[in-house]
Amino acid sequence: MRRLPLSESKIVDGRLRGHDADSGIQILLLLSLVVWLINPMPAHALAPELENRARMLGNEIRCAVCEAQSVNDSDATMAADFRSLIRERIAAGDTDQQVRDYLAQRYGDYILLRPPVQANTLALWLLPLAILAGAGLFVLAVIRARGRRSS
Repeated sequence: MRRLPLSESKIVDGRLRGHDADSGIQILLLLSLVVWLINPMPAHALAPELENRARMLGNEIRCAVCEAQSVNDSDATMAADFRSLIRERIAAGDTDQQVRDYLAQRYGDYILLRPPVQANTLALWLLPLAILAGAGLFVLAVIRARGRRSS
């Protein structure tokens, strides 16, 4: 059977005519190779247990761009950089606490979604309690004032 150039091929009944099956397989293999080469591979592919640690840590680190999301929940480029950095540190043998300490030292305690209780973060921990207590006292005062008016 004579092979025709692709320009002379014709599609008949949804099939490419003029080329044998080997040409189609070669084209599929070539396209698969191109897709495989283009597809970005993770910079630091980790063992499953290390990947699980990286995901858990990513849930504890705040995205510096989004601020209200963890780096795992964010699509920001900086969040992807943080995820890569976490994987690099784990691959280098750091413990979870060492990774947290490294990021906090580099970016401040604000980068941690659960900042440590210390003098400079005390307001973060006590302010919500103070607001809740103040709201409770306000509600109690309103209830007592209404009780006095009705009696």
